[in-house]
Amino acid sequence: MDKSRRTFIGTSLMGAAMAVSLPEIVKAAVKSSHLAPKIRIQENDIVLFQGDSITDAGRDKENKAPNNNRALGTGYAFLAAANLLNTYASKQLTVYNRGISGNKVYQLADRWDADCIDLKPNVLSILIGVNDFWHKFNGKYDGTIQVYRDDYRKLIDRTLTALPSVKLVIGEPFAVNNVKAVTDAWYPAFDEYRSAAREIATEYGAAFIPYQRVFDEARKVAAPSYWTGDGVHPSLAGAQLMAEAWLAGVR
Repeated sequence: MDKSRRTFIGTSLMGAAMAVSLPEIVKAAVKSSHLAPKIRIQENDIVLFQGDSITDAGRDKENKAPNNNRALGTGYAFLAAANLLNTYASKQLTVYNRGISGNKVYQLADRWDADCIDLKPNVLSILIGVNDFWHKFNGKYDGTIQVYRDDYRKLIDRTLTALPSVKLVIGEPFAVNNVKAVTDAWYPAFDEYRSAAREIATEYGAAFIPYQRVFDEARKVAAPSYWTGDGVHPSLAGAQLMAEAWLAGVR
């Protein structure tokens, strides 16, 4: 067998291994995280994605329409929405993305009536927390882990008062160490934000999406920079991992 053929076969096998292993990474991460029972999608459900830039993913904020490519951005929310709308075409779902780049919990609260309560979601997905930690590094925010916990609980209490039957999905804040913005200086303090999100998900019976574990497993398959450009914002491959993890908790 000539060298070029051996190289082709080796590359093909590597690609096949990655294709097989990525869904398994998500499956293993979700299984080991003891999630709440999966949320079941119902007919005419309104699904709302909320969060910061990871959820925003460059969406057109002037476009308020549901189920719209430009309004959903280019990240995990778009990819998960596309899967939902395809899989459950007969259920007539309505899917919104209202993530805004740079947001922390208190900034979600500032716009919560218009960007959540008024939309009356049946399924509410929240991914928030990395900025509550990250923005302390530039001196423009002085919130603590306790502020994060308190603000998050107040936000959910407010939501449940207005929408008592809403089904909650809480995403774990995550960071990939040693990729640009994320360094050893983040730890162990950042881990407290991850733990707080999990505690709140448990407290309120929400589905919990273990994004950190997903990325920790994914970096065993490909370099960390393959999954994220700066340690926080996912690449296209990273966004697909997130969408798969989200869909594992919502079916």
